[in-house]
Amino acid sequence: MSSSKPVGETGSAMQLSYLGIAVGIMVTGTIYPLMMMDSSGAVDHRLVMTLLWAMSVGFVRGVGFIPHTAIWRRVFSGWTCIGSLILAAVFKFLQ
Repeated sequence: MSSSKPVGETGSAMQLSYLGIAVGIMVTGTIYPLMMMDSSGAVDHRLVMTLLWAMSVGFVRGVGFIPHTAIWRRVFSGWTCIGSLILAAVFKFLQ
């Protein structure tokens, strides 16, 4: 009996916390898009960029996908998701 895993099976599992972050950003941005505007009523592109970055990372990490290449593993890591959320909060509340 072989102990090797089949091709495509990495042993990763869904991470509901990151998936929840991604779905939360998606739903909130759809229902209340005004949260992505600055005080003058224009779109805050830095805020939108960081929120969409956190949402993308949340979906990738949330469904359990872990890239093989080290650089992509870092780009789509949980720490990147949390970091981009913190950066989005800084952009939103320190305008």
